Amino acid sequence: MTNTQSIPWAKPTLWGNEQSYVVEALNSTWISGGPFVERLEKEISRYTRSPFALTSSNGTTAIQMAYLALGLKPGDEVIVPGFGFLAAANLALQSGAKPFFAEVDPDTWLVTAPEIEKCLSPKTKIIVPIHSYGNVCEMDEILELAHNHNIPVVEDTAEAFASQYKGHQAGTMGTIGTFSFQATKTITTGEGGMVVTENKELYDSMALYRSHGMLRKKYYWHELPGNNFRMTNMQAALGCAQLECLEKIIAERKRVSTQYRKLLSGNDGISLQHFSDTVKPVVWAMAMKLDTAAYPQGRDKVIAQMNDLMIETRPGFYCPSFMKFYASPKLPVCEEISEQVISLPTYSTLSDKQIEFICTSLVDLQRGS
Repeated sequence: MTNTQSIPWAKPTLWGNEQSYVVEALNSTWISGGPFVERLEKEISRYTRSPFALTSSNGTTAIQMAYLALGLKPGDEVIVPGFGFLAAANLALQSGAKPFFAEVDPDTWLVTAPEIEKCLSPKTKIIVPIHSYGNVCEMDEILELAHNHNIPVVEDTAEAFASQYKGHQAGTMGTIGTFSFQATKTITTGEGGMVVTENKELYDSMALYRSHGMLRKKYYWHELPGNNFRMTNMQAALGCAQLECLEKIIAERKRVSTQYRKLLSGNDGISLQHFSDTVKPVVWAMAMKLDTAAYPQGRDKVIAQMNDLMIETRPGFYCPSFMKFYASPKLPVCEEISEQVISLPTYSTLSDKQIEFICTSLVDLQRGS
């Protein structure tokens, strides 16, 4: 197969009522908050079976709302994995807290309870497992450890919406779960996010922080120093339309990940991310490690070579020990994964022929060719 058009790394798909719902929101004059925001919260609550769901302006502010509600303060410590998108670590630093980075499992690339336990101290305030690429951490062990030490768990589920662990929706097992609906995610509102929880007190606190600390019982009266983390009605309209097509989106994403695994499993130069039997993933991005013997040119050169073939790929998440301001100790497992992982195009409308071309191209680059 000859590629005549570039293949992007990600591409949002509008499946049905996105345009009509956004126009409806625009015409209603409810441009900031509005009925679609409330509808999206109710539908996410129903889908995840979480009593309380609250929209936010993005996945990062969802984590920030969780930190604020849990009382994170300067001098506290937050345990996060050393491999994963570093929003949770960045927010800890901005809060005056210190992120402690735990090693991850070399096969799943996810943080585990034993590695979290190594990072515990009397100052540990929050544990943040990150469900990278649609995989889900072994939550039973993490929750047991957290319970034994009376530490809340904030699940960073930005990349794992609709994935499941032992029949539970990812993001619904910890104290608070956070989601992202950014443009590349499983469902999108362009930007936007969500928090879910079973704790009414935490929900009320996050709702206050989301909207300037005002209860709206008395205009311009602030109960606490809040922020503006609100999602717009137009964004929520887009999300409601996406959610209507969720089962189709899940089915297509599973087709894409299954086809990749079919074509790349068994190749000695490529190690696919491992998913436990306890996990039913909805893969956000198809990622794999490239063996240095099979790819002596290195992962970054492979990315450039794939780009020459008009295939956009991305590296793995850079380990915090590579960036001085995190003050992280060496993390050998995270560093190896960080330097060897490549993420291939992953979106619902990617065709089987395109996947075949991507896989053939990647394999043909082995041995430095």
